[in-house]
Amino acid sequence: GCGERSEGPAEEAGNVPADSRREAGRRDAPPERRGTPRRSRTAEKTTEWSGSRSGVDIIISNASGKPIYEQITSQMKNLILDGTLAEGTQLPSIRMLANDLKVSVITTKRAYADLEAQGFVETVPGKGSFVAGGNMELLREERLRRIEGLMAQAVDEAKAAGVARNDLHDMLDLLLEG
Repeated sequence: GCGERSEGPAEEAGNVPADSRREAGRRDAPPERRGTPRRSRTAEKTTEWSGSRSGVDIIISNASGKPIYEQITSQMKNLILDGTLAEGTQLPSIRMLANDLKVSVITTKRAYADLEAQGFVETVPGKGSFVAGGNMELLREERLRRIEGLMAQAVDEAKAAGVARNDLHDMLDLLLEG
């Protein structure tokens, strides 16, 4: 009849509306590939940056649970606390660090802002960012807090394992001697 639709030569030749082709393509995809991204999001991408001026090594891991700016901040703090980055050392520019780590300028800017807010870095407009000087007491306090945290973990582990107080003291004495 007049209002009926029949399969004509267009459909037989593969001239199917675009929407139908897309749906058909989805149905034909193997089940293991459906909905999976081309690049695995969980694959660890590690980037290492070595600054020529400051000798800084920063490793960024996408597999880490920490945001990238926190990874940069904590690694820079550790390098300052352990003396690798001495007082007055010029840090790479925000743009240079972002380019080297292949991250956003906003990310490195946030890390530098956090370091400055915590007193580890001083920024001089037009000159750059430098490891803060004169804050040795602040750095010492930060180190002591870190040590206390590690010792608290050790005490918790010792309690859970049933290690006696005297044995824990002996362990610490042995570690200090070695």
